[in-house]
Amino acid sequence: MRIGMALNYSGGFKETVAELADYEKAGLDIVFVAEAYSFDAVSQLGYIAARTERLQIASGILPIYSRTPALLAMTAAGLDYVSDGRFTLGLGASGPQVIEGFHGVPYTAPLGRTREVIEICRKVWRRERLEYAGRHYTLPLEGGTGLGKPLKLINHPVRERVPIVIAAIGPKNVELAAELAEGWEPIFFMPEKAGEVWGPSLAAGRERRDPVLGELDVIAQAVLAIGDDADGVLELGRSMAALYIGGMGAKGKNFYNDLARRYGYEKEAEQIQDLYLEGKKKEAEALVPRELLERVSLVGPEGHIRERLAALREAGVTTLNVAPVAHTHGERVRLIEKIRDLAS
Repeated sequence: MRIGMALNYSGGFKETVAELADYEKAGLDIVFVAEAYSFDAVSQLGYIAARTERLQIASGILPIYSRTPALLAMTAAGLDYVSDGRFTLGLGASGPQVIEGFHGVPYTAPLGRTREVIEICRKVWRRERLEYAGRHYTLPLEGGTGLGKPLKLINHPVRERVPIVIAAIGPKNVELAAELAEGWEPIFFMPEKAGEVWGPSLAAGRERRDPVLGELDVIAQAVLAIGDDADGVLELGRSMAALYIGGMGAKGKNFYNDLARRYGYEKEAEQIQDLYLEGKKKEAEALVPRELLERVSLVGPEGHIRERLAALREAGVTTLNVAPVAHTHGERVRLIEKIRDLAS
């Protein structure tokens, strides 16, 4: 398995990037930079590219609505260029709260738009003249001034196919990822339930998958803490789980709540959402099932971690995107070294 890590710069961005060299030496393969409604991910990824040598870099994720398809393609080609071919374009639909609330763009047709964005990006990277007649994007634009021309990218990209990872948990989105993308990144990946919840979607997508894309890279996220005294780290995950299950969206329109229900936690998911939307966050956190926290984390003694890694591998995971939890930077680096050894 590759070992990845989401960049957490709560202590300062430049300081965190300076520490990436230590993680790189410890065996970290790829770092993901998020973009929600904080600083943009692109400027930070460019900075990281200049400060690292071997480490792969990835957006985790760029929303498909906040940039045009051509700009997404240009950005990915540019980041791949400055990193000497180390960039992965992580894409996702985000959600209506961010897209309509922060960007003021209608949250429509996420599936269709994702497909067309990918097709347009790959045309740009192949330096084809950009002519595209889709349901959601038409290039050149019809109407307008009438002066639009089918252009091709001026520069020659480092690679004509930058790897694409789609963040997805809904059945149709997962199917799309398995069909079109190099990688798929779900959230709250529970290996015991993965086949039941996502197996049919993955199989349907793989049936239409172009062999040139290779095997699908399955990226699982997990909090990481190894040791006999690490059990308390699980409790730290309650607030995040409650936020996603309870607060990310409205009643009847929360993808993460739907996932918890599909995992078998229907009653808990409903109660967590009701409490969270009423502002009772601590009560909502208390209802997050401990079993859920245990199964989506890598927390516990080394023997337990070995068992969880075996379960993840059996479920098809090929990249572990971990969040090492420890008191010091040195301890977090040692966690990356340890998980690198255990996953080899």
